[in-house]
Amino acid sequence: MSELALVVRGLSAGYGEEDVVKDISIEVDRGAIVAIIGPNGSGKSTLLKTIYGLLRARKGTITLFDRMGTAHQLTGMTSAGITGLGLNLVPQLANVFAEMSVLENLEIGALPIRHRFSEQFDKVMAALPLLKPMLAKRAATLSGGQRQMLALARALMSDPSLLILDEPSAGLAPKVQDEVFRKIQAINKLGVTVLMVEQRARQCLAIADFGYVLEQGCNRLCGAAATLLHDPEVIRLYLGAGRMAASDAGEKNN
Repeated sequence: MSELALVVRGLSAGYGEEDVVKDISIEVDRGAIVAIIGPNGSGKSTLLKTIYGLLRARKGTITLFDRMGTAHQLTGMTSAGITGLGLNLVPQLANVFAEMSVLENLEIGALPIRHRFSEQFDKVMAALPLLKPMLAKRAATLSGGQRQMLALARALMSDPSLLILDEPSAGLAPKVQDEVFRKIQAINKLGVTVLMVEQRARQCLAIADFGYVLEQGCNRLCGAAATLLHDPEVIRLYLGAGRMAASDAGEKNN
């Protein structure tokens, strides 16, 4: 039986009087990549924000299991406190400090473990070596892909056991998107559990171990990612039969 990294039970949250997330439950196994997909407005980003303490849960529980297996109830905690427990978030927008240097961004990311900065810096640079020649550059001068790599690195500097990613490929060129997915896999192989929301659903499921499909703020489907990738219901609801057929044809021609 797999050890759990995160358990969300019956979670509801939203804005104003409206619940955007409605009684959602998910589980994330330690060491896995778990994908959350669904159409726009299905509550994916709201779910991540609630888990990370940026939005108050109105109902339900959020339990994080640290590297020692100790359970921590996250409901009601601040995002800073949650980071200190080993869970970090890379948001889709505003995920780096643009006017600070690359190194300064990494130093801020390491504040929860400042006494281990050098050790963690070496680990992160080994995983994302393209940043090393850019340490003195302002983040604002980086390309979109380089900024996303910096956002990943800054989050990793806190030495998280669980990393949450909100649309990591958004706004990037296709080749850069592919590189981001490869880096996510590399980060996961270092022992970091990944929970990821992504619009590139097919590519996300292709690297994931397990997946959840949300619809209108609710759990719709879940299962092994490889199964969901070829599930007729997922294709009909979200991936699109025509797009899947084109993808299959492209694979046969390669």
